[in-house]
Amino acid sequence: MEEYGDGSSGILMMRNKDMRRIVVAVDESEESMYALSWCLTNLLSQETKTNNTVVLLYVKPPPPAYSSMDPTGYLSAGDVVATMEKYSRDLANSVMNRAEEVYRGFNTSTIKVEKKIGSGDAKNVICVAVEKLGADVLVMGSHDYGFFKRALLGSVSDYCSKHVKCPLVVVKRPKNIA
Repeated sequence: MEEYGDGSSGILMMRNKDMRRIVVAVDESEESMYALSWCLTNLLSQETKTNNTVVLLYVKPPPPAYSSMDPTGYLSAGDVVATMEKYSRDLANSVMNRAEEVYRGFNTSTIKVEKKIGSGDAKNVICVAVEKLGADVLVMGSHDYGFFKRALLGSVSDYCSKHVKCPLVVVKRPKNIA
């Protein structure tokens, strides 16, 4: 798995028109897994002549700023940092395993699946990765935050819609799906 950061330089890859690269942003949420399922059903299932690549992109949160001294003055933060890094790796693996379970349920014989993990602010990393990967389409799930949550937390999909250079599909998960 390749890793991407917040850097803004990147080279777009030129591809044959028979190839299509779709980036699906995945995270711990059911909404992102539904978006992946929707993508496989609606964007890929009818096309067998095109060589499709689906890139599963997970972005780990940026590591927190920390001090090497704990409140008592001892240098014990190394254990805490190592534990946090292990948790972050385990979470990334868990998300990718869940995504793999989703795409295994589909006929993926004509689809190449790649897994990419980034680290940093999700909205920036997704935009940079989409450009570097030369994506033809970006697919994201919607968390369906209300006005106030979206105003406080921001919307990754809204940011991406304004900054990516490829079409963006935001998939809203129906409320009646368990």
